[in-house]
Amino acid sequence: MRAPDEPVRWGLLGAAGIAEGAFLPALREAGDGRAVVVGARDGARAARWAEGNGVERGVAGYEEVLTDPAVEAVYVALPNGLHAPWTIAALEAGKAVFCEKPLCGTPEETERVLAAARATGQPLWEAFVFPFSDQISAIHGLLAEGAIGEVREITSRFHFVLDDPTDIRVDASLAGGAIQDVGCYPIRLARLLFDAEPDLGRTIADAVWSSDGIDLELWGALAFAGDRRLVFSCGFLSASDTFTRVHGTEGELRITNPFHPGPQDTYTVVREDGAGASHPAAPSGERSFAPALRHIHRAIRGLEPPRHLAIDEAIGNATAISSLLDAARRPDPAGG
Repeated sequence: MRAPDEPVRWGLLGAAGIAEGAFLPALREAGDGRAVVVGARDGARAARWAEGNGVERGVAGYEEVLTDPAVEAVYVALPNGLHAPWTIAALEAGKAVFCEKPLCGTPEETERVLAAARATGQPLWEAFVFPFSDQISAIHGLLAEGAIGEVREITSRFHFVLDDPTDIRVDASLAGGAIQDVGCYPIRLARLLFDAEPDLGRTIADAVWSSDGIDLELWGALAFAGDRRLVFSCGFLSASDTFTRVHGTEGELRITNPFHPGPQDTYTVVREDGAGASHPAAPSGERSFAPALRHIHRAIRGLEPPRHLAIDEAIGNATAISSLLDAARRPDPAGG
């Protein structure tokens, strides 16, 4: 039994950019976890990467990370198509798991992973970190207070330019695509703010496809009960943009970056009667992963109940993504 104040010991699967640029800096910022080992296909590269990023050691492959008795929690930073087998392996090895989003490429794979989480009893989180942020807590409070009246619609964009044809995010064999990489965020946000699941029988979508069937851009709409809706777009072909609006009967909430806010980002209430105010999205200046990791550490140590577990929340995103991709592939009935 670990002491409540002992740092949680992490093993990393994959020497990935997201681990280097987001996870590890936030782990240091959270202050209550240690990265003890990273596994990569090339052991020499893993050792160099570990030395350069403050991880205690690097090893060849992923199995050694899972069999290491010092490792309590595993961060899965592998390509989407590898999430399911290695997340299941980590859970079955008795580790808590924080898996990059999307948890899996299909609803069927997602169900297999969630079944493993239930069977092992190990906590599993899909790496959407914004639900743990102060910004989202404040936005929940504003909406509950009726700051913009009754919420009717969320409009959201998540775009950036990806011009490397060898990038794993445009690899069909690894479950790439714009909606899996960035479109998943507006979907998760809408499900969170509406506190509901969409009616997938009313899904609308279209896309720009690569030659091998990857969605380079996708735009669509998800309908929620009470005639509410998410209207969104995502892609790899436009300049960086995460702007989101939450529209209500008495005004709107404008959010420059609901997903990974930085020091320059804000959320602003704009009311029809002229009232409203702008607020800094990340007043503490800490990295977006830090609050999520702090919670995970406390949950692992038994200091607070786990929140936003994948067994409660992941299948909704997986089925919505599948529905939107199916709708985007559907032939145009007008023959256009």
